[in-house]
Amino acid sequence: MKPASPFLELDDASRVDVVFDGMPLRLPDGANLAAALLVAGVSVFRETPVSGAARAPFCMMGACFDCLVEIDGVVRQACMVDVSDGLIVRKPHSGEVLDETV
Repeated sequence: MKPASPFLELDDASRVDVVFDGMPLRLPDGANLAAALLVAGVSVFRETPVSGAARAPFCMMGACFDCLVEIDGVVRQACMVDVSDGLIVRKPHSGEVLDETV
């Protein structure tokens, strides 16, 4: 019998090291990043630039952009990325002000 939640099926995969906003995690290798982060307890993937409202995966198919994260300096949809060893993920900081007075 299948478990009630499809996310529970991730438990059988081998685990790899991933960092989310400085927090080390062991996530299932090859799993959908958004799903794996949700299962690991990450409830906020980003904040909106205008109001600062918390956002997390909504559609899980790349249409809504609520699961945006930054990987290697590039903002991407977590639901469109597979977990791989050594992945460093952070919340995108679109509201940051860069000091250009150098």
